[in-house]
Amino acid sequence: MDIPETLELLRKKALKDDGLRKRLLATRNSETPLADFCRISTEQGLPMYEMDLLEYGENSYAAMRRSTNGGGENSPLLQYEDDYYELFLSELE
Repeated sequence: MDIPETLELLRKKALKDDGLRKRLLATRNSETPLADFCRISTEQGLPMYEMDLLEYGENSYAAMRRSTNGGGENSPLLQYEDDYYELFLSELE
């Protein structure tokens, strides 16, 4: 299963289970937020690894930058656009 599919399934679970949603949001306050986030996802039967999540964000961001204005300094910068962890949490709030 790829990262976007895993995140979508986890999002659906979290929206149905307020306890899970709160646990995921609480990872922001952890000393190891990504590790805890991935651990919770894996506990939910949706294995996810920190490096896979980071790499997916970086690759997606790089592809977007290449497709808009050649990635120059005038390219748009959106909040969380390369951070799928933060984007995911912002959707749960």
